[in-house]
Amino acid sequence: MLAYYLHNLSPVVVRFTDDLKIHWYGLAYVMGFYCCFLVMRSLARRGYGELKPDQIADFITLVALFGVVLGGRIGYMLMYNLDELMANPASVFALMKGGMSSHGGILGIVIFTFWYARRHKISWPGLGDNLVVGAPIGLFFGRIANFINGELYGRITDVSWAMKFPTEMHEIGTPPSSLGIMAKPDAWPMHSNDIVALVKSSPDGLATLEAALHPRHPSQLYEAALEGAFLFITLYLVRTRVKNLPTGMLTALFFILYAVVRIVVENFREPDSSLILGITKGQFYSTFMIVTGLAFMAWSLTVGKKKITSRN
Repeated sequence: MLAYYLHNLSPVVVRFTDDLKIHWYGLAYVMGFYCCFLVMRSLARRGYGELKPDQIADFITLVALFGVVLGGRIGYMLMYNLDELMANPASVFALMKGGMSSHGGILGIVIFTFWYARRHKISWPGLGDNLVVGAPIGLFFGRIANFINGELYGRITDVSWAMKFPTEMHEIGTPPSSLGIMAKPDAWPMHSNDIVALVKSSPDGLATLEAALHPRHPSQLYEAALEGAFLFITLYLVRTRVKNLPTGMLTALFFILYAVVRIVVENFREPDSSLILGITKGQFYSTFMIVTGLAFMAWSLTVGKKKITSRN
């Protein structure tokens, strides 16, 4: 029998006090926004895109607040936690409790950039063409943070690189006391490292915990590799190596490629909510991204291509 890795990572980077901490998830957002800023500024300095280099910082700040954070939170509540939203509309502002949707964040960015482009009288797809190159870096850091938190883990498997996530105990529903572990209150802590620390208080607690857990795909790492690294490398190479690229084509490619890799990876990820038409919600919402991407591509090959031709 394989000895699978037991996830035991702390979600906290630095702990100043019990109430003042820096979490990996928050740091992931900061790093994602900063790296996206660097990529967009570099592209702008090379003459790509609608914005000048000195406009990038303000644009990224606004995208972060009104697109990613607000859109991601509202999207999560609407798509995955509608019951709580209906019962308590103010819960949408409870950011500290967690719960963000990548699809919601992308939709938030789409809406915000549309307004921004209209406000500043610039091309909306042209604005998106640079943004989508840097965006996958944020997705990469976000998925790495999901892995560190032990959340959004994969389906049960017997592959040699499978891992056991103690946070699965929240889904199993077996209280610590039933495993011979005394806990007050009789509930599992939120994160893997706290769960492991709790079970170690019992002589056979760790072995009992490992026996109760299932080996699973580390799907967060699959998503980091595909949604993050693969998309960034692909879009960056297309942006910098393909000449006379029609306006809007990169935006189209992002929507289509993200949707395709998300649909694929969802086959390895444990569904975190009920299915829709026999597929996961992530796969269902991704189909609309493909349609959106095809619409951008059609625009790019007609209107966008004419714009590029007229410039040359």
